[in-house]
Amino acid sequence: MTWRWASASVIGTSHIQNGGRLQDAYAVAKFENGGILAVVSDGAGSAKFGAYGAWLTCRFLSARFREWVRANPVLPFDEEMAEWIDELRDRIAAIAARRESTPRQFAATLAAIVISQDEAVTLHIGDSAVVGRKGSEWDVLCWPENGEYASTTYFVTDDPEPRLNITRHPREHDAFALFSDGVGDLALSHLEQTAHPRFFDPMFRPVDAASGEGRLVELSAKLATYLAASAVCERTDDDKTLILISGG
Repeated sequence: MTWRWASASVIGTSHIQNGGRLQDAYAVAKFENGGILAVVSDGAGSAKFGAYGAWLTCRFLSARFREWVRANPVLPFDEEMAEWIDELRDRIAAIAARRESTPRQFAATLAAIVISQDEAVTLHIGDSAVVGRKGSEWDVLCWPENGEYASTTYFVTDDPEPRLNITRHPREHDAFALFSDGVGDLALSHLEQTAHPRFFDPMFRPVDAASGEGRLVELSAKLATYLAASAVCERTDDDKTLILISGG
């Protein structure tokens, strides 16, 4: 399998105005067996160490999936991945204790997809999303989940346990996009609960047409410029992370 991707993460204007920092994090890892992993995590704006929680979530899962793929011919079972989330939560709790803080101060969402030759598996907690392209159609593989109240969602650190959704999909898609909630209003129709082809189709044309493998540096820079443009920031003032993966 041959994969290429463009990826970018930019700070939201609301965080700039408040003197804050980028709370989003992401990771993309290509495996020796031809598979690929992508992770997006959004640290809670109300959490003191939300950005660190997001970074740790991406780093931890990338490491666990690499270790698994090196030793196993198939993707991990649901129970194995759920145990990884428990292990991540334990690690966050230990770090929080050392800093005389609480796990809630490291709150972060999770949207991840790992793709093999036979299937794609998504892990999801919170209001980020994953979509996949099948033919000319865009399927929402992980729909954003909001909490009981407006502007709330679910986090890896939720007590007593996170709202983790693990879904296994047959390999019917040839392109995937992961994004934090800052991109959600641009990319999704919340009324119809569908992905916007008018958003994704033009986004993917240069990625589909690019030669080579791995991260497309020039296209990633252009993607960052687009996400930071005033036309986008007028519609969303939150951090914006977007990963566009093509191949297979």
